[in-house]
Order: sequence, then structure tokens, then C-alpha cells
Amino acid sequence: MAANDGDRAARRRRRLLWSGVLALVGLLLLVVGLTVADGATAWIEVIAAILVLVVSYALQHVARRETVYRPDDRR
Repeated sequence: MAANDGDRAARRRRRLLWSGVLALVGLLLLVVGLTVADGATAWIEVIAAILVLVVSYALQHVARRETVYRPDDRR
């Protein structure tokens, strides 16, 4: 049981790490798309940034949901 809990915790940390990295990339793309890029390139970057931010949010949601709704094996 302890190994399973350790795997679950490691998986949660890994998902939260990836969601943070994706959030930073998404925000960077959004800033570049809104300030530096011009024309169609700006729209492509803004849309890509929004998609990356949504994926980041989904990863956070999955990691948190797995923590809150995990089965209680100690009963």
C-alpha cells in the first residue's frame, strides 16, 4: 500500500509540475502574441496560448481531483 501511495503522490507532483510549466509557456505566448507579434501570427499565438492554458488547467484539475476523491484504503 505504501508504494501505491508513493506512486500516486509522485504522479500528482509530476502533473502539477507540468501544469505549471504549461501555464508559464501559455502566458509567455499570450504576452508575445499581444505585444510583439503582428497580423495572423499574433492570432495564431494567442489561440495557441489559450489552448495551452486550458490544458494546464485541465492537468491541475485532474491532479487535485485525484487527491480529493482518492479511495480511502485505511477503512
